[in-house]
Amino acid sequence: MTRIDAHQHYWTLSLGHNDWPPPELAAIYRDFMPDDLRPQLAAAGITKTVLVQAAPNLAETAFLLGLAEREETVAAVVGWVDVWSPTARSDLELFKRHPKFRGVRPMLQGIEDTFCVLQPEAIRTLETLPHLGLRFDALIQPRHLPVISALADRLPDLPIVIDHAAKPFIAAGTLEPWCADMTALSRRSNVSVKLSGLVTEAGNGWTVERLRPYVLHLVDVFGPERMMFGSDWPVVDLDANYEKWWIAANELLQDLDESARKAVFGTSAARFYGIDS
Repeated sequence: MTRIDAHQHYWTLSLGHNDWPPPELAAIYRDFMPDDLRPQLAAAGITKTVLVQAAPNLAETAFLLGLAEREETVAAVVGWVDVWSPTARSDLELFKRHPKFRGVRPMLQGIEDTFCVLQPEAIRTLETLPHLGLRFDALIQPRHLPVISALADRLPDLPIVIDHAAKPFIAAGTLEPWCADMTALSRRSNVSVKLSGLVTEAGNGWTVERLRPYVLHLVDVFGPERMMFGSDWPVVDLDANYEKWWIAANELLQDLDESARKAVFGTSAARFYGIDS
């Protein structure tokens, strides 16, 4: 079985691409590159990753694609374009020349207008993605879930994946309306979800038991075939580390049969991102 980490980042702060992380996030305020991650991938038996953008600019995406050319473990890159810009289509076509470019993530969580992705300019860009063989990573908060349902209905051919399970309010122990909204979203067959970022949402003192109701709900409504494991490394280092999250994810999914576990830890991501497994 090919194991895939469907969500990780690299950055070199001195290049000026990233205005995040800020200095106060001391645990991750440094460069993170393939040499830092490779031993952790090996320990988990993971051979391929999806490298995801962390900054809203074209320069960072070009940097990540350059890294992917040299780093064999990177099987796919999710970059950024301004989906509201008239140049979005040409930017996508330029990036698409790189064989590992697989999709875009417009970082909706940081935009005040919850409905901005439904604006006509964004729709015009996003409706071109399937024709270019590209996907849409939705970096969102619970407030966006009904909006993404509407987007999935508007563009049923667009493959959508919800990053970090839409960042539920785990630290507060809040399940609703997240549960109901995820159930509704799961009825859209073009939508998948990443099992990632949950320890960060649970915060300091997180436990497997605190995460369990959220993960079990995802398994129940999306099923393993539309779930994919992601480390969210190095952001995971804010509240855990790669190994601790890997162990926790395996414990949370221990009741799944072998086929279902293979889906979450590899085949779902391979199918969604078009990765040869």
